[in-house]
Amino acid sequence: MSFSKTPVVTEMKVIPVAGYDSMEMTLSGAHAPFFTRNLVILKDSAGHTGIGEIHGGEYTCECLTNCIPLVVGQEIGKYRSVLGTIHRGGKKAAEDDGEGIQTLDISKLKFVVKAEWAIECAFLDLLGQYLGLPVCELLAEGKQRDKVETLGYLFYVSDRHKTDLPYLDENNSSDPWFRMRRNEMVSHEQIVEQACCLQEKYGFRNFKLKGGVFAGAYEMDTIRALKKQFPNGRINIDPNGAWSLAEAIELCKDMKNVLTYVEDPCGPEAGFSSREIMSEFKTATGLPVATNMIATNWRQFYHAASLKAVDIVLADPHFWGLEGSLRMAQILNDWGLTWGSHSNNHFDITLTTFAHVAAAAPGKPTALDTHWIWQDGQGLLEDAPKIKDGYLEVPDRPGLGVTLNMDRVMEANKLYNQMPSHDRDDAMAMQYLIPNWKYDSKKPCLVR
Repeated sequence: MSFSKTPVVTEMKVIPVAGYDSMEMTLSGAHAPFFTRNLVILKDSAGHTGIGEIHGGEYTCECLTNCIPLVVGQEIGKYRSVLGTIHRGGKKAAEDDGEGIQTLDISKLKFVVKAEWAIECAFLDLLGQYLGLPVCELLAEGKQRDKVETLGYLFYVSDRHKTDLPYLDENNSSDPWFRMRRNEMVSHEQIVEQACCLQEKYGFRNFKLKGGVFAGAYEMDTIRALKKQFPNGRINIDPNGAWSLAEAIELCKDMKNVLTYVEDPCGPEAGFSSREIMSEFKTATGLPVATNMIATNWRQFYHAASLKAVDIVLADPHFWGLEGSLRMAQILNDWGLTWGSHSNNHFDITLTTFAHVAAAAPGKPTALDTHWIWQDGQGLLEDAPKIKDGYLEVPDRPGLGVTLNMDRVMEANKLYNQMPSHDRDDAMAMQYLIPNWKYDSKKPCLVR
């Protein structure tokens, strides 16, 4: 018996790229002037081009480049077998201690991110084009929705003028948000103004504040100010485990009418893992808990679920893969829990991927994170989906449904090649604010 074959991959390129960022602050420090990503571009024998995007850095770039011989010459319809070969052939890095990111150690993020998921995305883009179907129809139980609710991701932003680093200046932009996002925002009033500006531009109804910057009590006052401004909005905070269990309980015990959920309020302490500590937090406060730190693989999720430590798993496709993220969505939906997705600084290829993954998620996902609002205006696509009225559009064309602009890609690659270092380092910019600053998982970045 003969079978019809799908097109084969004729070329795979890995192109590292960079874009501009603001001086956003987190527990791990302050964002540098640039962020990096890696692109995968596949071409097949049918004349189609498939694309994928994932975290930046030399480690991830090398991992992807090493996969080229395993991808070129393979049928696009056999992409699962190709990914399986990549998984089985992979070796654990000597520096990977298996700890993951339950303490938000940025140097370990590259071990949580799985480079091959950019290849999965590019394969699915090709397969969707071959079949004449959007990627979301090839995932899980198929397309569930035409648009995806997103939230406004709020950050305290430091004063770039305190450094001699080449942060982008957008003060002459005609766009109010573009002007605002590059300048200092640290007061309660400035964060409320940030949220109002984002609502005006993108229509967000929900907001999440990145915490782990100031003392917890100060950040909770910011949260109260946001809730006062948006009484019907869902307001959340993510301190990345910066608070002790006792502090987290004290800060959150009276916040049920203010916080919709709290993301990773506390981390490991006193010999107990984050999963055990967050289970105790939930019992003490009754607040729903979300995570992108303590359930980043299936073994971690098993323990988190067994301890009833989380209600919302933010299953970033860069950690789990597109199909893995949606397998998580199906399990959570069946168990009465909630699926969502965490994000990192990214270009619009990732934005498009998130749209397709979330479009296929069963049940009622929580509003998605996206850093795209901080990168908006420097896209690599001709036709990136838009965020309107608080919802991200889902392309309805075959594959990812978007077109790569190679001129912009090569400009972003040129910027990457001009950078002295390609790995994320949030401590570097922070040291302009606090000399000899060092990361401490239990100290907010400005509390020293």
